[in-house]
Amino acid sequence: MRTAILTIASVFAIGVAASPSWLQEKGGENETGPYEVVDKWPAPWAQKGYIWGSQPGVFAETPNRIFIAARGELKLPETLPRTSNGIWGSLNQRATEPKAEMRSCILVVDGAGKTIESWTQWDRLFEGGGGPHKIRINPYDPERHVWFLDRESHTVQEFTRDGKTLLRTLGEKGVTAVDDRHFGRPAEIAWFPDGTFFIADGYQNRRVVKFDKTGKYVTSWGSQGSAPGQFGGVVHCVAVDSNRRVYVADAGNRRIQIFDENGKFLDQWTGLTSPNHIVITQDQSVWVSDLQTARILKYNTSGQLQTYWGLGGTTEGTFQGLHDFHVDSEGNLYLNQALAHRIDKYVPKPGADRNRLVGQPLGTGGSR
Repeated sequence: MRTAILTIASVFAIGVAASPSWLQEKGGENETGPYEVVDKWPAPWAQKGYIWGSQPGVFAETPNRIFIAARGELKLPETLPRTSNGIWGSLNQRATEPKAEMRSCILVVDGAGKTIESWTQWDRLFEGGGGPHKIRINPYDPERHVWFLDRESHTVQEFTRDGKTLLRTLGEKGVTAVDDRHFGRPAEIAWFPDGTFFIADGYQNRRVVKFDKTGKYVTSWGSQGSAPGQFGGVVHCVAVDSNRRVYVADAGNRRIQIFDENGKFLDQWTGLTSPNHIVITQDQSVWVSDLQTARILKYNTSGQLQTYWGLGGTTEGTFQGLHDFHVDSEGNLYLNQALAHRIDKYVPKPGADRNRLVGQPLGTGGSR
């Protein structure tokens, strides 16, 4: 019996020694995983007496040109409670609840978080609405046009890189329908290398819409429900891999569904809690943010969980309404929290396990 006990103890000791370093640390809750949070990033941009509103979108074109989508500015209470830590969520109110003033809805900051561009000339587009939902750039577009998913107006807008010209609007402002010319609160966009693109449509409709490279409608699929090819709630995110498979976050059914490019159901990953955003990286890893568990999760393309990290809360380094995330060419990670009025910049810790770092998004390369 003594020999058996020693053997079990030895096996346990070997297992601990072989486990990842992050499982051997003393204390901590692994809230920031392999990253460190950059303090006081970005620099505040709201006028005195105000704070920036909910921030649903972030996109890092380069390490020194990061787009931020903001739902305007919120007026601060005359007297802040002692519990306030500068984050709207610490006031026990979601940043999406009060009516914001539509100013500074599209910003560009540098690596230090300083505002270098403010596209205030387009604030008028969001009056009466909620500001842009997502900001994206087609990684295969040499002209680097900037796309806004304008959820409240039911449109998708394409701008020149400098923001001076609105090139195209898909959908009709203020009109919603389930057809080839309209959307119902669109949420996300993803491209194939040949220019084909897909829109997650969205908060009101329950479908994915496919367009060719010229913006011509090709097909769509999806409806309300829980069967394969149906969606149980908001169709919040669509992403594509290098094999032209289409991934859709189906939070209402606690799953991710996978289709071919014309909507044929291929697979589903069940047992998730609330998958909200998907980033597929060059190594074909599938990174997912979960709204309810406040975690970043890594899967392979077979749906097997590889690692995760994150913790809910309103303090620095925790998540409240994790909505969108993106990675720049230097490996810095940007996460936005739509319910807490906050965007955070995370930098890899020295010696961090690379398998736990979110890699370069598919279609991107080195620094530009």
